[in-house]
Amino acid sequence: IDDGPRVIADAVAMARVAESAGIGTIVATPHVSPQYPNSAASIAHALDALRARFRDEGVALELEAGAEIAMTIAGELAPEELSKLSLGAGPWLLIECPFTSLAAGFDSMLMRLQSDGHRIVLAHPERSPLFHQDPKMLGAIVRSGVLTSVTAGALVGRFGGRVRRFALQLAREQMIHNVASDAHDDHRRPPGIRRELQLSGLDQLADWLTSGVPTAILAGAEVPPRPTLTGSRPQIAAWLHRRRRGDGPAT
Repeated sequence: IDDGPRVIADAVAMARVAESAGIGTIVATPHVSPQYPNSAASIAHALDALRARFRDEGVALELEAGAEIAMTIAGELAPEELSKLSLGAGPWLLIECPFTSLAAGFDSMLMRLQSDGHRIVLAHPERSPLFHQDPKMLGAIVRSGVLTSVTAGALVGRFGGRVRRFALQLAREQMIHNVASDAHDDHRRPPGIRRELQLSGLDQLADWLTSGVPTAILAGAEVPPRPTLTGSRPQIAAWLHRRRRGDGPAT
């Protein structure tokens, strides 16, 4: 229903890859934007059909409902509709970060959503030119209680060197709260997280980044504190240094 799997068989194929990668739950987060005008009702209908297909195909993967909401439409949605687009059963909304360096009012929009009782997860902030240009803005947003969800592939260079460096900088500054696959299909952008965390030096935080925080978000529970790990920051810094020299494992 957006830029993900084109037909339901493709979604089943992606689910099988996810299972083989050790993933037990996928949150379906189709775009809700002017380009993809999905609604909570249409997403729920599609999820019901996909769950039924999974049962028929013997796919044990669990599906949770959600949406990736564009800033250009978040302020136009009715409050009831916006609440129905939350991640799982909690109050968290997944808001898409702008792919431009100019996005007037983005931080103000997030503050309005928070004042209305929503909690915010930012989708792939490491890929946003806005935050590349103004990382202090992202820092202020995070300090206000917003969480970040970084794409696993960004940590190992799949979206370019600048994005990789920024993602690793966020890791060093403890500004990553969740690492997700952001999978779109079973081959070009397949689901996978574990190898990317290992290569980027974040494997010691894997349980927190891929289970602890996401489970709390989906349940609407308190997000667990970040574990204190001896040596985790130096490992990340060393990997960043090697990559800048052109060393390290190929990706």
